[in-house]
Amino acid sequence: MNRYPLWKYVLIFAVLLAGLIYTLPNFFGESPAVQVSPLRTGIKADAALLERASDALKAANLNPDMLSLEGNSVKARFADTDTQLKAKDVLHTALGEDYVVALNLVSRSPQWLTNLHALPMYLGLDLRGGVHFLLQVDMKAALDKTLDATTGDLRSTLREQNVPYSGVSREDSVLLVKFRDAAARDKGEAEIKQRFADYSLSGKEQGGEFLLQAQLTEQAKRRIQESAVQQNLLTLRNRVNELGVAEPVIQQQGVDRIVVQLPGVQDTARAKDILGRTATLEVRLVDDEHQLDASGVAPFGTEAFKDREGKTLLVKKQVLLTGERINDAQPGFDNRDNEPAVHINLDGVGARKFKEATRENVGKRMAIILFEKGKGEIVTAPVIREEIGGGRVQISGRMTTEEAQDTSLLLRAGALAAPMEIVEERTVGPSLGADNIARGFNSTKIGFMLIAVFMVAYYLMFGTISVFALAANLLLLIALLSMLQATLTLPGMAGIALTLGMAIDSNVLINERIREELRNGVSPQAAIHAGYDNAFATIVDSNITNLIAGIALFLFGSGPIKGFAVVLCLGILTSMFSAVLVSRALVNLIYGSKARLNKVAIG
Repeated sequence: MNRYPLWKYVLIFAVLLAGLIYTLPNFFGESPAVQVSPLRTGIKADAALLERASDALKAANLNPDMLSLEGNSVKARFADTDTQLKAKDVLHTALGEDYVVALNLVSRSPQWLTNLHALPMYLGLDLRGGVHFLLQVDMKAALDKTLDATTGDLRSTLREQNVPYSGVSREDSVLLVKFRDAAARDKGEAEIKQRFADYSLSGKEQGGEFLLQAQLTEQAKRRIQESAVQQNLLTLRNRVNELGVAEPVIQQQGVDRIVVQLPGVQDTARAKDILGRTATLEVRLVDDEHQLDASGVAPFGTEAFKDREGKTLLVKKQVLLTGERINDAQPGFDNRDNEPAVHINLDGVGARKFKEATRENVGKRMAIILFEKGKGEIVTAPVIREEIGGGRVQISGRMTTEEAQDTSLLLRAGALAAPMEIVEERTVGPSLGADNIARGFNSTKIGFMLIAVFMVAYYLMFGTISVFALAANLLLLIALLSMLQATLTLPGMAGIALTLGMAIDSNVLINERIREELRNGVSPQAAIHAGYDNAFATIVDSNITNLIAGIALFLFGSGPIKGFAVVLCLGILTSMFSAVLVSRALVNLIYGSKARLNKVAIG
């Protein structure tokens, strides 16, 4: 009656063993480390960089506990913060300005756990310490930028289509195009309707002039504002990589706000500097007539930049085109050589300038320079074979598919789509974070101990079994959070403590059902069986209602509330498994094999 088949015991044991393995990394703690990342997309972290870092550390008599290549960065782990700081200075000097050397924290987990992808939970800002910014996107500026660009595009379109007009001006959110007669206005309206679908047009006559009014549709305004927030999100994510933050939180809050949390970063000024930087593109002509002098100084009117092969080229200071004229940039392939390339779409003004520049400089070399973090690198320097019109430009030249994707991302999101203002700023110190961890851990530990004492005193052996099931629930919950690489915050720790209290309710229901059956004169074996069966429906009902509340919190909440909801929902699922299956398995092992059971220790 109270026996499980062997496969069910094996399944429960395997789940608990997996839970133990994926929980273990959280107990090893973190060590101070140094992270080396490439500063520009043209440079990659590889085995050569790993060897250079190793040689630099050996020369300085600094022995890291671990030195490894992880993703697009090299990480070196040290025993203490003093060695960490020395290593940062050594690596920064040895590797030069092409790499970012940032302080970081990495797990002390043994390699065999890492090989199993058993990683610790990330700690949120309130537990690790760091900086928090709440940024507000200037939506009006995003619309103004679009209207200003359209003003120039309208002039270019009408000029290219030979439509006579008197002028294009802007009055607040309305663009006014002036014509001398109705026929010209009708022709201009047809062209504008075809090329500018986001605008609603209306005509009127004023002071003897034929006017055409263009206004952004409400749908286009919403799309531009949403696009501005999304582009700013991409830009911010791209920039914080330089800080070497293990788990930055960059997410939208509401319609026009962005939350940036950088755990482990204490230097607010440096964080502001990184968030305010930009990456853009410039097109200039290569100066093949002059060379660097003996001292390496560029002639007057030129600048020296290196290309991706490390060769130095002289380019003229005059900028033909900037990245501000880029509407879109997408990775793709060169139609001629089928090599990775970046396809760029220019706006109306940019297309006209590029067409004029290529027409006037056929046979000359044109350098496309990518500026990141204040440093320029020549991506490609092709020879201009013919005039290039249409506003479509292709960048190619010895780049990988990944580099093409990175470059297109930088060109799309290298600059902010709209200005942002910091409306909230706060710093959480590491000591406060450590204190929060200690408080959260102690509250969970004390709560668990008090529950254990009560259950054992009130339900005796069945109370002891309930405590083991509760421990299994905590183990599985921590393991799930670690497997999902969730970020643990103070509300999350509160969710763990609450889950313990809720999880024990299921065992209380089961134990009281068994007691009730025993009072009714049912045999112990039958009472155990009936107690678990009758309590199961009640347990499912109560947990489903709690789960619905947790899902609602996750869907409609934000920030810390979502973190609490995730822990709550996962805790409900693990509590059902542990309270029903794990406790029943233990009861079956203890009492199930006894044919004549006359009494059970349930208080």
